[in-house]
Amino acid sequence: MRVDVWSDIVCPWCYIGKRRLEQAIARFSEPVEVVYHSFELDPSAPAVATESTQQHLASTYGMTVEQAVAAQKRVSDIAATEGLDYRLAETTWGNSFDAHRLLQLARTQGVQEQAKERLMRAYFTEAEAIGDPSVLRRLSAEAGLDAGEAASVLEGDAYADAVRDDERRAAELGIHGVPFFVIDGRYAVEGAQPADLLLSALQRAQADRLAAGDAA
Repeated sequence: MRVDVWSDIVCPWCYIGKRRLEQAIARFSEPVEVVYHSFELDPSAPAVATESTQQHLASTYGMTVEQAVAAQKRVSDIAATEGLDYRLAETTWGNSFDAHRLLQLARTQGVQEQAKERLMRAYFTEAEAIGDPSVLRRLSAEAGLDAGEAASVLEGDAYADAVRDDERRAAELGIHGVPFFVIDGRYAVEGAQPADLLLSALQRAQADRLAAGDAA
């Protein structure tokens, strides 16, 4: 079984969705390969922004900073139920393109899951500047990527086409929001849905595949 996931490293619902998918997989009856695909919520973001995520939310969605703070608290409370310790008040909005390029590299090295987890934890729990190349080099090493290859990626434009290809594919699939899960190429699940729903989708895809095999 394979699950393709479109998500952004700086998307708070994507980290919640990641945890819920992991819970569903832990209860599923067969191994699951998870492949993470690139999606940028804000491709125009500077590498390292000077405004906080609260200020960015307020200016982007026409709300007050107080309303942005309240919205972040609601998301943080939900994240806590999944065992995630969000520090959204301390995070700094920034560009995730280079981090996505590193995730493309990580997939070729068999450590994409570790890299995805490390980058998301760094951003949401440790308030790291996810667009800062020096931060990305350190996090890459901590996630198990080859340090030389990671540095080479960050110094050039390797995997930029792979990131854009993922984003083009997202547009073809009509993906406007993330996380977005495609299960066994059969079922699409949009949003950070509960683990029970994700498990049900896995089981439905499994049953369909078995039924197709019986019919053949």
